[in-house]
Order: sequence, then structure tokens, then C-alpha cells
Amino acid sequence: MTTFARELAVAVVATSAVLFGGCATAPTAPVTSETPTATRPSGLLTTRGAVTVIDRGDGAHLCLGGVAESLPPQCAGVPLLEWDWSALDGEYEEQGGVRWGDFAVTGSYDADAGQFTPVEVVPAAEIPQPPDSPSDEPIGTPCAEPDGGWRVVDESRVSLDDFHAATAHASTVEGYAATWVDMSRNPAAGADPLDPAVEAQLSDPRHTILNVAVAGDPAAAEASIRALWGGMLCVTRAERTEAELVALLQEIIDGPGVLGGGVDGIAGTVGITVVHDDGSLQEVLDDRHGEGLVIVSSALVPA
Repeated sequence: MTTFARELAVAVVATSAVLFGGCATAPTAPVTSETPTATRPSGLLTTRGAVTVIDRGDGAHLCLGGVAESLPPQCAGVPLLEWDWSALDGEYEEQGGVRWGDFAVTGSYDADAGQFTPVEVVPAAEIPQPPDSPSDEPIGTPCAEPDGGWRVVDESRVSLDDFHAATAHASTVEGYAATWVDMSRNPAAGADPLDPAVEAQLSDPRHTILNVAVAGDPAAAEASIRALWGGMLCVTRAERTEAELVALLQEIIDGPGVLGGGVDGIAGTVGITVVHDDGSLQEVLDDRHGEGLVIVSSALVPA
């Protein structure tokens, strides 16, 4: 990936998605009639593939959220009952009194106590690797092609510095929702990025369509951004602002069993990850906020 492509990726993450949460924690917040909570399952549940298990001397914990990549790693996960390291000899690492390893774990989850009891543990090395799946389709440009085709309108304002200035400014316009880039118009798209000539072309911001979505007036936003950016530009209307999505996420992120979440300004959605939901939490949030606005994902799924 070229330097420009890396910087574009950073820009998109910084301006079109906001993430919250980190290491998994057992539910501790009080449950009220107004607080959505993860469902208490009755059947066996399993992790989505291999996850990290850490034992810092106070018992093993199942890391369902983020894991700090220190040595040893760190995570405040869900406590594991009846965990037996002796049955996993050679499948874990140990340093400074801390043991950790990656395993697919199946068992029962007690949501009231915030504890998981395993009945089957499979080391990561024994899990068959799924075939490579095709990468996600890149996000395109929703604007119709302008008269004369997609082209630079002002060669004096298409440098990388101009691009950064434009994306930074876009996030301040009224009704800002998201920013992303479309490099499909680059003649070098799909070519070998290791070829110096190709790399130089991929690094040219003149071939990039800057996309911005706003819940305010697209025409006003476009005029404001145009003062800084002379390259290809598409400004479209969004249903919700990024600020509205972030406020909604902050409203629900501290619910019991919630591991983390984020917003997608392009899709106009809020996503949260919980320890487990059988669909009941999703139904509550759909009823409360409208179907499709909040998307619930479970870290533990039916075995």
C-alpha cells in the first residue's frame, strides 16, 4: 500500500466511523426497566472462532472484547469457571506469572453472574482455517457523473496537503455525517503497487474522488469544501449526523453485557457488540429507536 493510500485509509477511519469500548468486562451495571440488557441464554454458546484466554493469577478470563498487545497481553474479560491449564499443555504461553493462549471455547454463560463455564476447548492451531472470502466491495461514489466526466476542476488545489485540509474542514460543516474516498477512477487501480510507476500514480490525489455526506444542505457543504479542494468531489445528503449517531451510542454503550460499539456515518447506523443476545435486545432497540438504526452483534453465538 502506498503512503497516500495508507493516509487515505487513516482519513476514512477518522472521519466516517467512531468506535467505543475496549477490553471485555463482565456486566456490572444495575439493570432497570429502561436499560436494554443481553439475554440470559439457556443453551450452549460458543466463541466466534479462537479468542484469547488470559490468567493473571486470579483465574482465567475469556477475552471477548479488545486485547492489549503488550507482553504479556492484557484484557479484563469474562471469568471462566473450571478452566484447566494442565489439559492444555503446550497450547499456551507464560511469562511473569501470566498465562495466555488462543482457543475456541464452547460452554454455558451465566449472565447474572457474568461467568462462562466451558465444556469444550479447542486450541487455535486445531481449528480448520476457512477459505479466503472475497474482500468487501469498496464504497463507491453515489453522485451522478458530472458533465464532462469526473475531473480535477482546479489544479492548484489537489495536493495531499489540500486533501487533508479539505477532509478536516468537511468534518466541521453543518450536518456532517461521513467522509470516504473512491479511488476507482485511478488508472492504476488494480495494477501492481510494487511497480514504482504504478505507486507514483496511486499516490496522486488528483485521481481520488472525495466523498462527503451531510444531513444539512449538500450544496452549501460542497461550496465550503470547494474553497479548499480542487479535485473530484461528491457531496450527498445523509439521514443523520455523526454527532447524532455518537450521542445515541453513548446512550446505550454502558448497558450490561455491552462490550463496545461504534457508528457508521456512511450507513447511518450504530453498532454494538454484546456478550450474547438471542434477538431480544435487538427487538428492544428496534422498538425504541426504529428498525435498522442500532445493530447488535453477539460475541457468543449458539453452539
